[in-house]
Amino acid sequence: MTQIGKVFWISLIISGVFVLWGVVAPENLESITSNIQSFLTSQFGWVYILSVAIFLLFSIYLMFSRYGKMRLGQDGDKPEYNKITWFAMLFSAGMGIGIIFWGAAEPLAHFAAPPNAEPESIEAAKFALRSSVFHWGLQTWSIYTVIALSVAYFKFRRGAPGLISSTFQPLIGDRTNGWIGNLIDITAVFATIFGVATSLGLGASQISGGLSYVTDIKNNFSTQLIIIVIVTILFMLSAWTGLSKGIKYLSNTNIILAILLLVLTIILGPTIFIFNTLVSTIGDYISALPSLSFHTAPFDENANDWIQDWTVFYWAWFIAWSPFVGTFIARVSKGRTIREFIFGVLFIPTIFCALWFVVFGGSSLFQELNGINTGLTELAKEKTLFGLFEGFPYGSVLTVVAILLISTFFITSADSATFVLGMQTTNGSLNPPNKIKMIWGIIQSATAAVLLTSGGLGALQTASIVSAFPFTFILLMMIVSLVKALKEDYQEQNE
Repeated sequence: MTQIGKVFWISLIISGVFVLWGVVAPENLESITSNIQSFLTSQFGWVYILSVAIFLLFSIYLMFSRYGKMRLGQDGDKPEYNKITWFAMLFSAGMGIGIIFWGAAEPLAHFAAPPNAEPESIEAAKFALRSSVFHWGLQTWSIYTVIALSVAYFKFRRGAPGLISSTFQPLIGDRTNGWIGNLIDITAVFATIFGVATSLGLGASQISGGLSYVTDIKNNFSTQLIIIVIVTILFMLSAWTGLSKGIKYLSNTNIILAILLLVLTIILGPTIFIFNTLVSTIGDYISALPSLSFHTAPFDENANDWIQDWTVFYWAWFIAWSPFVGTFIARVSKGRTIREFIFGVLFIPTIFCALWFVVFGGSSLFQELNGINTGLTELAKEKTLFGLFEGFPYGSVLTVVAILLISTFFITSADSATFVLGMQTTNGSLNPPNKIKMIWGIIQSATAAVLLTSGGLGALQTASIVSAFPFTFILLMMIVSLVKALKEDYQEQNE
């Protein structure tokens, strides 16, 4: 019998209250959450930057440490999924819609408004690509690595419930089953609900924007609502079939479509320029990584403001997403060694993200700098990718592939989130009941639809990011707890 306890009901009530607040007084919610977020980023931006640097250093240390050969499970356990499927599943949950939405849009945003370079110059273009790769590279994936590794280790090695609170057992003992554990899990559920609901709204906006860009379909709430309804039906059907069917097949489809779009863009775009830019950008990124990891620009107001608006915002956003992404990655990683896990979660996605941003961002910058398709920087973010394709031969084919990819990523993210929410609210069940997953699926989609119509998407996004501040300290303590457990188990194994 699956246990449904306080975490489920309290999370349900909190979600309802915030959605109601977003419907009744969206401007009030936007104002309050934005003020809190502005205060946190301006006063504690250094906490986010330092913490994420610690996550990366810890992940690299652990990969090469004596604990690297230890398995996420018992010594004889084998991985449930092959490497391609495993990577596809973790990548679909971890980045998905994000890289599609920002692949061309973010570099163009930095190109148009760099903090310390002339806008739309060669220097601005170099800065734009290096910054985009930095924001979606090792730092981001180190956040997911820490939480996913901890949850997987305690679940599969020590037999604890698949809850984030369970990772604190070495530090607080049985209090993980009390109010402290409940508070940790409720914080995680809160961030997941609103993080995913906002992304569903943004995904619907981008699909609608893409359709309106190439057809006569209007980009309005009615179109977005129809998209949400269709996607909801599809991801709930997928969620009903379980991990080994729905999410597995969708994730593999995502990777195929993503690689197809990537390859077509390289072939139809400025191919030689892309490869030259890729080599140059990777070199810039690697050489600048140590200083970028700790950069707060205290003596440069423009750069400091830019870091707060972009880097600190991203770190907070990814930390807010980490309970969902981390728990899902943990669930599909049983049987892998710690070294293999870290390499797969930290380095492989970083390489793919770097390639993605150079291909799409580099192509956008090439068109702008060479006067091929000017005005891309003026397009709405959700239309930037489709504007880029207008400058390509067979651009309409690329647009169709892109809309299909956004849709499959959309479905997979929502499907994965319903699974994680079901797992987190049923005492860590590895196979939460379909009725619980359906409840969370409906809540997510309804939240996205209601907030789109009330204009409260931005407020809820900010609200979920505010939850990242306390969760940052949860992640730091998770490292301490994991190290303590690893030492104990290693000594016991080698006695």
